Amino acid sequence: MFRKLLLLGGMLMVLTSCQHHAKQTTIETPAPQPLADLLKSAPGETNVVKLKNGLTVLIKQDDRFPLVNARLYVHAGSGYETPNEAGISHLLEHMVFKGTKKRGPGQSARDIESVGGNMNAATSFDYTVYYVEVPEERMALGLDVITDMAFHAAIAPEELKSEKEVVLKELERGEDSPGSMLFKTLQGMIWKGSSYEWPIIGFRDTVRGLTSEDIHNYITRFYQPQSMMLAVVGKVDPDKVLAEAEKLLGGLKNTRPVTPPEPIAIPAKGAGPTVVTLPGQWNKVYLGAAFPIPHAASAKCAGLDLLAQLLGGDDTSRLYRKFKYEEQLVDDISMSAMTLERGGMLYVSATLDADKVEKFWTGLTAELAAFNPDEFTDQEIRRAKLNMEDSLFLAKETLSGLASKAAYFQFFEGGEEAEQNYLFELNQVNRREMRTLYREFVRPDRLSACVLLPRESKLTAEALTGIVAKGWPMDQTVAKAADVATGGGEKVVDLPGGGRLVLLPDATLPYTALSLYFAGGDGILTKGQAGLAALTARALTRGNLKMTATQLEDFLSDHAASMSASAGRNVFALEAKFPVRFTDDLLPVIRQTLTAPAFDSAEVERARQDQIASIKSREDRPLGLAFRHLFPFLYTSGPYSMLHQGTAQDVEKLSHADIMRFWGRQAMHPFTLAVCGQFDEKAIESWAAGLANTMTVPGDVYDFVTPEWNTKRDETFHLPGRNQAHLLMVFPIPGQTDLEDSARLELLKAVLSGQSGLLFRDLRDKQGLAYTVTAFNWQSVRTGFTALYIGTDPDKIDTSLDGFKRVLADLSAKTLPEEELTRARNILLGDYYQEHQSLISRSREAASLMARGMDRDYAEALINRAKDVTPAELRDTVRKYLDPAKAYLVKVMP
Repeated sequence: MFRKLLLLGGMLMVLTSCQHHAKQTTIETPAPQPLADLLKSAPGETNVVKLKNGLTVLIKQDDRFPLVNARLYVHAGSGYETPNEAGISHLLEHMVFKGTKKRGPGQSARDIESVGGNMNAATSFDYTVYYVEVPEERMALGLDVITDMAFHAAIAPEELKSEKEVVLKELERGEDSPGSMLFKTLQGMIWKGSSYEWPIIGFRDTVRGLTSEDIHNYITRFYQPQSMMLAVVGKVDPDKVLAEAEKLLGGLKNTRPVTPPEPIAIPAKGAGPTVVTLPGQWNKVYLGAAFPIPHAASAKCAGLDLLAQLLGGDDTSRLYRKFKYEEQLVDDISMSAMTLERGGMLYVSATLDADKVEKFWTGLTAELAAFNPDEFTDQEIRRAKLNMEDSLFLAKETLSGLASKAAYFQFFEGGEEAEQNYLFELNQVNRREMRTLYREFVRPDRLSACVLLPRESKLTAEALTGIVAKGWPMDQTVAKAADVATGGGEKVVDLPGGGRLVLLPDATLPYTALSLYFAGGDGILTKGQAGLAALTARALTRGNLKMTATQLEDFLSDHAASMSASAGRNVFALEAKFPVRFTDDLLPVIRQTLTAPAFDSAEVERARQDQIASIKSREDRPLGLAFRHLFPFLYTSGPYSMLHQGTAQDVEKLSHADIMRFWGRQAMHPFTLAVCGQFDEKAIESWAAGLANTMTVPGDVYDFVTPEWNTKRDETFHLPGRNQAHLLMVFPIPGQTDLEDSARLELLKAVLSGQSGLLFRDLRDKQGLAYTVTAFNWQSVRTGFTALYIGTDPDKIDTSLDGFKRVLADLSAKTLPEEELTRARNILLGDYYQEHQSLISRSREAASLMARGMDRDYAEALINRAKDVTPAELRDTVRKYLDPAKAYLVKVMP
């Protein structure tokens, strides 16, 4: 799975031809020697050290943030299990959080979150990874915690019993998701007979049957040093990292040989086409079709990745243009090449209306049968390679992405040179190779498909199979065939008409992120216009008076750029991100989109149908349904009382003239523009001033209203056929202008949430009520709320509600120990750094806050104020705001 996400990046060497390439040094340690002599590194280098027991240590310096990201990889996941122990890798991943020989249940998370870090673990088919991100001075703690969890998990029988129930709830949660259902079904069809056949989470019976002894035996079998790697990336001293690695891991022994896994053979002739239908309580149809392809190390991967990108990788791809844009048969369609250690699949997925399935399936079958890669133009191929390059390059933007990328190439492909080899192969892929690959792998006899249908649908698997047999017979499978000056520091510039420009220079990557925010959005709608702001945002970037929608999509893709618009309850935004070398090309197009949008009638209609499809899809998901209706339930006035996307009936009534009038009002408001990354300061200032002169009407000020709360305090929604129930307990709080109480409430949220939070420790760790339980805050300028959330069994809703009340009663009755507040303060600070690593996250924060009339350093001020909150003040905040008698309850029940 990770290779798919990573290698869509593509031809990185082209983009980095003028950039410094980090060196990689591999060192064997046959005998003890001084660490300073063993590992000497320059900033930015990647150092790979093989300990005497065979365990690999990868260290990469990156001083951009005061953070360290560490990952411990084990070469074992669900693909290494036997049928009787399906799910054991994932269950072990859960159990490591339930205590080790020296840390009690939940203590590992508390230790990390208490210093402002975060941690988690993940299980894949081919590996398990334990990872942590901590402040630089806490590197040793981070390494100690993840190695302790991996090698010294207690696996206490009573904790195992409780956690099995949590995993089973997670399994049920996945069965409520259309995407999870599709993939789980297809993996059993594509990889039948192999250990990739079963879902990573396992099955109910196998999970229930696993014992502590089974898990300890599994660890003994697979947690061999020679099959493991520690990757440490960030602001580190390599010598200190290696010393810690030697201390923690150097003494481990290998107890069994490791046999490399054999690739899954693809039969010369498949048994397909095979189609299954799964009726259920769905508003939409969810369709997946897959073909087996080779494993990740195959030389054919680069060509298959490029084929998938060209056919269904983005909005400019062949399948998207035909079935989404031109024929309007689907809400969405995509194709991807997923490659694992032993096998892979070429995967097509689509979402559509039930009455369009036969026509779409007939069309898709015909398209696949007749398709010839020779039809791709030079421009399409260049565009696809550029965007694959862009995706891979941007993995370096965050420490987490950089660590994942470096670790993957080292762990599975022998080092960073594998990345360059892949990029070279990708650059050499031509139409002839794609034609050969397409004919080899995209064949009807190898087709497996799954379709989730509304229960009332009369469509059958036999009918869909017949369409393939008729339109794509086996005997027809071989068918026809930039120097940039960066600003010296952050600054704010006043713009004509009352707007502002925020410059946030960051020379790390050759990219520019741009966020332009207006106050307004739903707040300038009139009664009966619910969904209009959202619809306008969808339509805004679908062409301008100089470019049609497809021309604009092609232009953006040709420049590895993105541009999107969004609307909120009180704001309207347009954002863009692009390589800085294309600045002179992008800025005129962004201006034209804002000042002269086309709002073409056909594109507006497409946007309308997309919004209606989104409404229906959200109401297929329990949490989507809850959050869609949450605001109109809580509030009875102002923009919060509307359904943000409207109803399908609302959206159908909105006219082209409504969009034009709304945009005319919205675009006159002063805007805040924040630009982060590399840029020419003078050029950006000139462009922003010109834009403001053209659009802004001075004196047009938006009023942030204080809405009225509902007098009704209980609402229940029903989604038949689902496994889990969902509960939100919501409390009104003040808006962002009340910094004092906002800081206390943010600290309280940190106390309650997270794996070491009070809710998790009580309702999940002690009682096993849920897979997910948390707390969160939402605030606008003049209103807000704190919410407690849990997803649980329907018959445990009342118990969960009592659990919420008990936790709040304890907080209200007595003060917390100072160490709990220290943990929460560190979480706030750690979350802030971790959430603001990407360029667009920083430009978005500055623009959105200032558009709302807040200081752009509001978040930092809030964190600083939280440092001084006392236990008594926090207790008083609970008493003031989190009174269960005044709570609003929202439930989603099966």
